[in-house]
Amino acid sequence: MSMSTRYNVLFLCTGNSARSIMAEAILNHKGRPMFAAFSAGSHPSGNVRPEAIRQLQMARLPTPGLRSKSWEEFSRPDAPHLDFVITVCDNAAKEICPIWPGQPMTAHWGVPDPAAVVGSPEQIERAYRDAFTILDRRISLFLSLPLASLDQLAIKREIDRIGRQ
Repeated sequence: MSMSTRYNVLFLCTGNSARSIMAEAILNHKGRPMFAAFSAGSHPSGNVRPEAIRQLQMARLPTPGLRSKSWEEFSRPDAPHLDFVITVCDNAAKEICPIWPGQPMTAHWGVPDPAAVVGSPEQIERAYRDAFTILDRRISLFLSLPLASLDQLAIKREIDRIGRQ
């Protein structure tokens, strides 16, 4: 991995409608200018869940430009160079991913799917809030890593450890 002064991170999920979208928005807000975040799905739904948008707005994070997109956009020659690819759902972690140019470091940060929750509006809102909180905490830990002073193996260990928290 070619570590630079700016790191590109791709968050993956199957539908790219909630968890990966929230992770993209959180990292783009907290990590600028050192990090640029993107999100994609193996089978994108084509829509961002309104509950995810509402959660981001309640956290006062920008939502313009967020869209559900295919991971194929990031495996093309003209795609941004990726330093990290992080799956946030168990289904995407089990899928065979495209070959990412530049061999980015990969990790899995499983987060329960809030879109799968069936219940009252309050239960659904809580599921989205819980997913947001998990992602926010993990991204904060990720941002605290001294990436420039760690070797690849240490970075891999740390981002894997974050995913287990």
